Amino acid sequence: MFLSILGFFIFIGIPLAIAFIIFGVDLTYLSRPDDIFNLFKSPSELLSRYFGLAILLLTSFIIYILSIFVIGVFVFGGSIGTIAGALKEARPFHFKTFLTEGKRLFLPLIGFTAIIGAGFLTLAFILGLIGGSISAIVSIAKEHEAALALFLGIFFSLLLFVMGLSLIIIVLSITIYGAAIIALNGKGPIDAIKEAVLLLYRRPQGLYLYCIIFIAFIVINLAIILIGILMGLVPLIGPLLSFIYQLSLYFLQSYLGLIMIATILAYYHLTVSGGDSIQTPDTSPSEGSQQGWPPSQTDQTGQA
Repeated sequence: MFLSILGFFIFIGIPLAIAFIIFGVDLTYLSRPDDIFNLFKSPSELLSRYFGLAILLLTSFIIYILSIFVIGVFVFGGSIGTIAGALKEARPFHFKTFLTEGKRLFLPLIGFTAIIGAGFLTLAFILGLIGGSISAIVSIAKEHEAALALFLGIFFSLLLFVMGLSLIIIVLSITIYGAAIIALNGKGPIDAIKEAVLLLYRRPQGLYLYCIIFIAFIVINLAIILIGILMGLVPLIGPLLSFIYQLSLYFLQSYLGLIMIATILAYYHLTVSGGDSIQTPDTSPSEGSQQGWPPSQTDQTGQA
């Protein structure tokens, strides 16, 4: 979080200040709100006037996003790697271990994140197509019956919401279980996704567990936010209390996220990785049993 805030000032704030000096941007005419709104009435003129500034800001923003993405993947890899090591070897936390696990899981998580991101984009595209089809159906129904159009609009909107939420939760559960498989078993991104899908298909209770944790995470966060709003309403010292509470809120939310991740990793380790496998058990007789090995007691004594 600290690096994200610091990076924003380094990659966005400093280049913006330098650009204002180099390009001689005059901000005196933005002293009134009316001038600001008038400025955005002709964006093409603004872009042509400060084209170099726009390119510089866009480049700085892209570098900032990539930097935060790299840091986030490294921290996530170090976190799940440390938790996985604690589950397998019961080892305590060491910052050196955190850095080692972050390096070990960085490249697999980069590929894994890219595949999951493509999956989310595909899901958003499909939901967009379904939403457009629903809009077309409702528009056709309006031409015949307004009440029917209203009913179809509400029905299909609720249906789309439930379907979209279900698909998002499924993709998120595949993401967290796939990350657990990468951390605990050292699988590659594609193999981890395949095994996560197979796990959720054969063990639906894993999906139910994630849904419970996800709902609990949302409810706790809403309660925490509500407490912060109520703190801000306290006379005199309310804003100060709210500011301090907001700072501690980031740490609390991060810790809740770690609890959520650790629960899924512990479930996978205890039921699959450290327990019974999700693979179909081999019930065929072994080579030794087919040949009558080990011999029975009667064979050993020579008795029939």
